[in-house]
Amino acid sequence: MNSRHCPLPRVLLPLVATLALALAAPATAAPRPAASGPAAAMDAVLKAAYPADQPGAAAIVVRDGKVLFRKAYGMANLELGVPLQPDMVFRLGSITKQFTAVAILMLAEEGRLSLSDPVEKFLPGYPTHGHVITIEHLLTHSSGIQSYTGMPGWMEDRILADLKPLELIDGFKKEPMNFAPGEQFRYNNSAYVMLGAIVEKASGKSYEAFLQERIFGPLAMKGAHYGSNGPLIKGRVAGYSEHEGTVVNARYLSMTQPYSAGSLAASVDDLASWDAALYTEKLVRQASLAKAWTPYATKDGKPTRYGYGWAISELRGRRAIEHGGGIFGFSTYATRLPDEKVYVAVLANSDSPKTDPGLVAKKLAAIAVGDPFPEPVAVKVSPEVLRRHVGVYRIEGDATRTITLEGDKLYSQRSGGARLEIQPASETAFFYPGSLSRLEFEVDASGRTTAMLFFADDAREPQRCERIADAAAERSVAKVDPALYDAYVGEYELQPGFVLSVTREGDRLMTQATGQAKVEVFPSSETEFFLKVVDAQLTFVRGADGRVDSLVLHQGGRDMPARRLPRN
Repeated sequence: MNSRHCPLPRVLLPLVATLALALAAPATAAPRPAASGPAAAMDAVLKAAYPADQPGAAAIVVRDGKVLFRKAYGMANLELGVPLQPDMVFRLGSITKQFTAVAILMLAEEGRLSLSDPVEKFLPGYPTHGHVITIEHLLTHSSGIQSYTGMPGWMEDRILADLKPLELIDGFKKEPMNFAPGEQFRYNNSAYVMLGAIVEKASGKSYEAFLQERIFGPLAMKGAHYGSNGPLIKGRVAGYSEHEGTVVNARYLSMTQPYSAGSLAASVDDLASWDAALYTEKLVRQASLAKAWTPYATKDGKPTRYGYGWAISELRGRRAIEHGGGIFGFSTYATRLPDEKVYVAVLANSDSPKTDPGLVAKKLAAIAVGDPFPEPVAVKVSPEVLRRHVGVYRIEGDATRTITLEGDKLYSQRSGGARLEIQPASETAFFYPGSLSRLEFEVDASGRTTAMLFFADDAREPQRCERIADAAAERSVAKVDPALYDAYVGEYELQPGFVLSVTREGDRLMTQATGQAKVEVFPSSETEFFLKVVDAQLTFVRGADGRVDSLVLHQGGRDMPARRLPRN
C-alpha cells in the first residue's frame, strides 16, 4: 500500500512496494462531454496518458455535486480484448486508508474508543517497548512501528500467505521501533492494519462487514468491495505490470495482507459518492473530518502534511486533500479541492502505467477550476550557459540536489534519487518532462548561479536551495579483475515481480531492473558497486558456502536485500 501522495520520479526500483486502495464516486448519470471547453481538455490529457490498446484508466471529475467528466481509456482485459468502461471496479490500494480512518472516527463519535487510547486497550499484549502508542499515532503514521511491507523478505514470499488480522500483526509486532511515537512521520502500513483490527474489536464486526453496513450500503456504493480474490465482483478489471518493456499479468498476492491498509476495490462512481458524503454529516461530523484534514505535527512542532488517512497539500495555490495507491496491477489517485468543491479520481489497471494517475488527476483538477497547469516548451540553450548551473544545492540537512551537464543536456539528481533530465524553458527556468515540477536558478550580478528555487508540482511557494559546491565529489572507480563479475551474474528478486538482473558484458557489469533500461554499475571494491544514473549502491553477499546468494540495494537511506533466484 504505497502512499502515492508524494509520487515521485521513477528510480532504479520502487522502494519496497506498499499496498493501497481508492475512493468512490456518485452513481449519477454523466452528461455527454462537450466537443470543446474543459471536457475536451480533460479528454486530451487522458488520451495522451493511456493508449487505447494498453492497460488504461477510468476517471471522474465532479464540481459542486455535478459530474463534469467521466470516461475510461484503454483495456480492461488485454487477453479478451475488452475495453475499459467508467463503471468498472479497480483495486484502490492505499486510498483504503481514508475509509479506515473514517471508520475509526465513527467509533470515536459513538464513544467506543478515543483517539488517545493506547493500542493495548484493543490489542492486549501488544509490545510497545516502553512507549505509549495511541490510536492517533497509528492514524498519522507517527507511531514508530515497523511497516511490515518494508521488512526484508516480506514482499518476496510472505505476501502470498492468507493471514487473519492478528496473525498479520504477529508478523511485525516484535520488531524494534524505528523511533519514539510522535517524533517523526514515516508512512506505515502496519499502523493501518492495526487500525483495522481495532475497528473489529471496538465494533464487534469484521472490518469488511463494518464498511459494508456503515459506509458502502448507506452511500449506495454498489461497486465497492473488500477486495478478496475469490468472490466474483461484477465489472472487476484485470491488473497488469510491465516486464522488460512487455505488459504482463500482475503477480498474485493474498488480499488478506493489505487488509485495512489497502484491500478495497471500487469504481470512480463509488468514489464520487464517497466524496459527496464527506460534505455532509451522513458518516461523521464535520468537526471530526476537520481534524482528519489537519496536518499532524510531530513533537518538535513540525507539520507532516498528513492528517488521518489523507495527505494535505495544495494545487495551483488551492488547498488539496488527496491520496494515491499502488498495489500489484493497479495505480490510483484521488484529490479533492474542498473550497472549490472539486473531486477527481483516476484509477489505472497497471502498477507501471505510462503516466502516473497522480499527474493526470492534478491536471484534471486544475482544468476543473479554470487554472490549468502551463505546458512548458523547451528552448535551445547553449552548453556554456547550462554549465553555469552545474553544482550541488542544499535542500535541508544532508539532503541535496546535484545538477550535472552531459553534452547539451542538464540533469538533476536528489540525494537517494534518480538522475532526471531537466529541459530549459529559458536560460534560468527548467522543467522535468512528464512532471508538474520545475525549478529556477538565481544568478547574481556577476553571472554566477547562487541558488535554486524548486517548485514541487508547480507550487506557488518554492523551496529555496543554496548552492554549496560547484560540483559533486566524484566516486572513484576501483580497479578489480572483471573475472570476478562472473560470480555475480544472475537474477535477484527484490519483491514479487520485481527482479534485478545482473549480467557481464566484457569488462563491464550491467544491471537491469524489471521494466527499466539496462545500466552499468561501477566497482568501489570487489563486492561494492555504485550506479551513476541513480544515487544507489549494491553489495553482493556470499553465503556460508562462499557462493553469492544475495545482494543488498542501498538507496534513499534504505537497505533492501534481494535473494538470488535459482537458475532454470
